[in-house]
Amino acid sequence: MALEHAILVSLLERPGSGYELARRFERSIGRFWTATHQQIYRVLKRMEADGWVTAEEVSQDGRPDKRSFSVAPAGRSALVGWLRAPVQPEAVRHELAVKIRGAAFDDAAGRAALVAEVERYRATHEETLARYLAGERRDFPDPAAPDAAAALQHVVLRGGIAYERMVLAWLDDVLATLRTLDH
Repeated sequence: MALEHAILVSLLERPGSGYELARRFERSIGRFWTATHQQIYRVLKRMEADGWVTAEEVSQDGRPDKRSFSVAPAGRSALVGWLRAPVQPEAVRHELAVKIRGAAFDDAAGRAALVAEVERYRATHEETLARYLAGERRDFPDPAAPDAAAALQHVVLRGGIAYERMVLAWLDDVLATLRTLDH
């Protein structure tokens, strides 16, 4: 997937400025596809030049005008082509997993340092899970009758929640294992 596809999906959900897109990436898309503000602006400029998006100047009281982007027919066509193409399973590169395996070749002090690192890593996943759960409560208070877009957004969020829960359970197992090695 290219950043262009993530931007097209986000703009089809709701047109917006580059700044608004960057905020959306931070709030929701970011755990599945990350991008910096600079990358988003650079790609938007290229997408506009290619005719995939159009921009409208929007005046704002007391602030500079902003450019609000929408998906053009060529962008929708490019997205549909990408949506219909097969997806290859992603390769997993997990630095912490390699460190855990490598702990077999370190001493007790090294493994103790690894415990601290796994605890720090676990805390970041706890924070992410809490953010996802808060977002779910905020954005999907009544999932009984969602429209297609909301249902699909929610199923992706539920996947993120399940992933974070799985990682936390695995990290608890790692910590338990590491703590038994030198006792």
